[in-house]
Amino acid sequence: MRERKRLQEVVSLESDLVRRTEDIGAYFDLAGEGENVAADLQRELDALRELVDRVETETLLSGENDARNAIMTIHPGAGGTESQDWAEMLLRMYLRWAERQRFQTEMYDYQPGEEAGIKSATFAVNGEYAFGYLTSEIGVHRLVRISPFDQAKRRHTSFASVFVSPEIDDSIEVVIKPEDLRVDTYRSSGKGGQHVNTTDSAVRITHLPTGLVASCQNERSQHKNKEKAMSMLRSKLYEFEMEKKREVTKQIEDSKLDIDFGSQIRSYVMQPYRLIKDHRTKLEVGDVDRVVDGDLRPFMQAYLRMRRGEKKS
Repeated sequence: MRERKRLQEVVSLESDLVRRTEDIGAYFDLAGEGENVAADLQRELDALRELVDRVETETLLSGENDARNAIMTIHPGAGGTESQDWAEMLLRMYLRWAERQRFQTEMYDYQPGEEAGIKSATFAVNGEYAFGYLTSEIGVHRLVRISPFDQAKRRHTSFASVFVSPEIDDSIEVVIKPEDLRVDTYRSSGKGGQHVNTTDSAVRITHLPTGLVASCQNERSQHKNKEKAMSMLRSKLYEFEMEKKREVTKQIEDSKLDIDFGSQIRSYVMQPYRLIKDHRTKLEVGDVDRVVDGDLRPFMQAYLRMRRGEKKS
């Protein structure tokens, strides 16, 4: 059903691109005939540009877990109320971003600050490619502003960290292809009487892609030994897959940085000038209010393009 939904969206997207392109062509024809359609044409061009940007972004989301839902955690850095307030501003920014994307969010844990802001927040973002988009946000975010909590109206610098992990479904269906198995039978060396020791009732099953082996020789029947060996192999494969997933999470954990000076991925400057700069991609945006209100698309696209370039090199 998930694959069907994805393919339906691809077909719908192609139809939308064709329709918008044809509409723009029609507006150009009308303009050529002297009709005043400049405003309508500009509106269609803006809509097409936004749609093409979205399509381009999705082509960059090719990571193994990019299509998954995301689990996001925000922690304030040192600085007490200042950083806690900044962490809550980031929380609002990401919730607004999810709303713009028509994604669903679910709060898992919310720890309010003593005076303002939050001590921490963890929430799920459910939607197509949620994790792929939000990988651009992993790291330390820095805010420079005139503090609303400082009576002297001095400029303060605050830090908060953002961590994102893919939501991995633990209900794994272990599918074992017969062609991936090598089944060996041999004579049991254990106790069990004359029948066990004189017939090839013991079974050893090797899963060729992983090299995992399960064997059983406790039963007199080769059929029962094979059944138990298959059960053990399924358990081993399940744990094997879980270990792979834990390794993915560990790699993402290792990417986290200290919440301090010099480790930030992005700076949000509100005083003495207004500018947001991503230190990895060097992208700068002057419309601070729009970004803090959830318009993160330029930063996410720039990061995904950079990531694709790193993979090619």
